[in-house]
Amino acid sequence: MSKQVKLTDRQQRILWATVRHYIATAEPVGSKALVEEYNLSVSPATIRNAMGALEKAGLLYQPHTSAGRVPSDSGYRIYVDQLIKPSEVLGRQVEELFTKNLNLEDGSFEALLRGAAQILTTLSGYITLITMPQNRTTHLRHLQLVQVEPGRVMLIVVTDAYETTSVLMELPPLTSEDTEPDTEIVERELQILSNFLNSQLRGRSLVELVALDWSELGREFQRYADTLRSLVSDLIRRTTKPASTQIMIRGVAEVLRQPEFSELQQIQMLMHLLEEEQDKLGPLIFELPTPEIQGVTTLPQGSRVTVRIGSENPLEPMRTCTLISATYRQGSIPVGSVGVLGPTRMVYENAIALVEAAADYLSDALTQTA
Repeated sequence: MSKQVKLTDRQQRILWATVRHYIATAEPVGSKALVEEYNLSVSPATIRNAMGALEKAGLLYQPHTSAGRVPSDSGYRIYVDQLIKPSEVLGRQVEELFTKNLNLEDGSFEALLRGAAQILTTLSGYITLITMPQNRTTHLRHLQLVQVEPGRVMLIVVTDAYETTSVLMELPPLTSEDTEPDTEIVERELQILSNFLNSQLRGRSLVELVALDWSELGREFQRYADTLRSLVSDLIRRTTKPASTQIMIRGVAEVLRQPEFSELQQIQMLMHLLEEEQDKLGPLIFELPTPEIQGVTTLPQGSRVTVRIGSENPLEPMRTCTLISATYRQGSIPVGSVGVLGPTRMVYENAIALVEAAADYLSDALTQTA
């Protein structure tokens, strides 16, 4: 998640230039290099002062006392969230390349995934990870919201297999912090909400809870929206865990040439994860786009792309890596994910565009076969 740091325009420009230079060279960045290569219109002393402030804020650090500075994970996070946009030009080029070189009619969807993985690896230079589509057949039979005590509500779901799942959640205040909720009003509103959810979702896959149009809730019920999203997120995690996730992996040899992977132990840990522990890797790559994606912020403006940078990755072998992933869908239902894994010193605007374009292409291809 983005570190809440308030940067001046000058500090933003210098952070952007520092990250760009380090991505290109893999060498610590000094003020002299920024003066020579970027039109920052300030003196080396001003740049040094700004870099010192960025270091104090935890966005840059010095690997050695006499060296220049390199971005921290927090610095990359600010760069990704605030200072760049995915390359729209590259995104369009990738979609054209997929359309030209891949054809579902010539073979199976698995063959299409293999082709897409190879193209992504060739274009990015990173490891490509694509999960095979998951078959999720659990459907909703009935749903009910029940107040169990003042301020607490339970969501009860009955599936088409007559299995029952319940999730407990705190209710938001009805009027103000000082007003005790009226039990009858709450029960009446929960019944109306239950009717709304049943009318929208009865007979549909539980995964389609993600695609529910919450804007259809009347204004007087909007205060429940965040609570309902949280309930739905918890419910999906409980009921839609695939038994195993088969992952297609390409491009390991290419990425291991990067200087970040010069230590043998680090390579061995990453290779062991990719080859022997896909059960741990799978849930990180294929995540449903709920409002609670493991505490990691997705990109703004409705993007489906998730970016995990360095220490944001929960698995130790990935702590020096960035994982960029996006779900692909069959219709409105997320069934798989495509991602790239590489060093944190990644060309983010290109990698994000590649992943998003691939997810869009695979979604279109899979939906057409339905």
